[in-house]
Amino acid sequence: MDLVIRDARVIDGSGGASYRADVTVDDGRIAGITPEGTGPRPTATRTVEAEGLALSPGFIDMHAHSDLAVLRDPDHSAKAAQGVTLEVLGQDGLSYAPVDDRTLAQVRQAITGWNGDGSDIDFDWRTVGEYLDRIDRQGIAVNAAYLIPQGTVRMYAVGWDDRDATPAELDHMKRLVAEGMEQGAVGMSSGLTYTPGMYAKDAELTELCRVVAEYDGYYCPHHRSYGAGALDAYREMVELTRNAECALHLAHATMNFGVNKGKGVDLLALLDEAIAGGADISLDTYPYTPGATTLVAMLPSWANEGGPDATLARLKDDATAERIRHHVEEIGADGCHGVPIEWDRIEISGVSDPGLASCVGKTVAQAADERGEAPWVTARRLLIADKLGSTILQHVGHEDNVRAIMQHPVHTGGSDGILQGYKPHPRAYGTFPHYLGHYARDLGVMSLEETVAHLTSRPAARLRLPDRGLVREGYRADLVLFDPETVAAGSTFEAPRTLPVGIPHVLVDGKFVIEDGRRTDVLAGRSVRRTVKG
Repeated sequence: MDLVIRDARVIDGSGGASYRADVTVDDGRIAGITPEGTGPRPTATRTVEAEGLALSPGFIDMHAHSDLAVLRDPDHSAKAAQGVTLEVLGQDGLSYAPVDDRTLAQVRQAITGWNGDGSDIDFDWRTVGEYLDRIDRQGIAVNAAYLIPQGTVRMYAVGWDDRDATPAELDHMKRLVAEGMEQGAVGMSSGLTYTPGMYAKDAELTELCRVVAEYDGYYCPHHRSYGAGALDAYREMVELTRNAECALHLAHATMNFGVNKGKGVDLLALLDEAIAGGADISLDTYPYTPGATTLVAMLPSWANEGGPDATLARLKDDATAERIRHHVEEIGADGCHGVPIEWDRIEISGVSDPGLASCVGKTVAQAADERGEAPWVTARRLLIADKLGSTILQHVGHEDNVRAIMQHPVHTGGSDGILQGYKPHPRAYGTFPHYLGHYARDLGVMSLEETVAHLTSRPAARLRLPDRGLVREGYRADLVLFDPETVAAGSTFEAPRTLPVGIPHVLVDGKFVIEDGRRTDVLAGRSVRRTVKG
């Protein structure tokens, strides 16, 4: 055997009771499990004494924005140090494959705030398969799966116009989705408060979901509202996927803004009814109340029609900018989920232009007050000066909703972690230890065994992975050793890039990527591709 982990408290990912055992690893897989007192103790080339530590499957981040970070940052401790051994990329309908040259240039500009402008990346791919091949060629810190981004697909086939796709354009989109699924994508994502994906009506989305369903994939929508119309937006996605006969995974399933205080239970009742009726539904959340996105996402969809250059032109025109302000501040723009924006809850978390760094860490209201001007004037100036690249934290969540939703049986963990910016959301570096330490150990919202199941076997089941997510003989040795008494997120809103504590060892494919609390130089991660159905 390559490795024996002795005297571990095995939390196997099933949700069942933990037990004490020796676990052996050989050739990247779990070779044997010897519960205490059941037989001769195994030996191996290397031994790790795990007294006082829990051994669990590696954590699966069901909502990650590391699409370029996995390539540019071989260390990738932001995720590896948390015990994450698999990330799902291509989220919120916007990513870098499939593309042509025009679409690639546009999407790079559109999501600079999520991933940087990509000037340090050799974009030597255009298809989903080529992107996954690049990952495998290069090697990455942890494994990665990919969702086909519906907004990018629409950008490619239709452009940035707010209109229905023609029959030929719809056929083009369906071919792109089919090709991406055949090349190994696990499903399709949408960002239905982001342009141009939000311009797709339900009939169009249903046709694309039918293609996804043919390959046993799932649909992962950031739906049309997390604010004023949240419950209706969730109901819309349930009905859409029922009609398409497609599995549904709800992205960062929160109930935010003042209008949704205490309504997490209403969401769960809606989902329970659908599941009882036979719907295949899961969801992910992050264990924090604030959200994070880009500042430009707050604008009404009509202001973003035509792409980033058109948006900037509208912002520079005084009359059009006043129309935008009216929608954002008084009506409630669809980009801000139908709720009038509260500038004192919008914190600037990152900028693309280092010359604007003095804004970071302040709310738009605070930055405006320092300049003696109205918040919209400050926001408009920042959007133009930073070429739409600014990111924000949106302090609009409710703790009771966070706790209620995380306890649901179909819940999984997702960081929604944006790694760019001077002051990113601490969820990027802290989601998984925060679940284990704060919510399981300190608050007792769930047992440790149940929490681990939410972070391992349940996402593996959604991804249809037959050999991940459990500590079982023959399963891949993606494993985490953590101290249940000390595990905690180090990241805070003040110091968001602080690494967690209490996670001394993380293995990917049986190789140590974190050893004695330190990142090794091992790049054991590869693409995880859906096996084509049939």
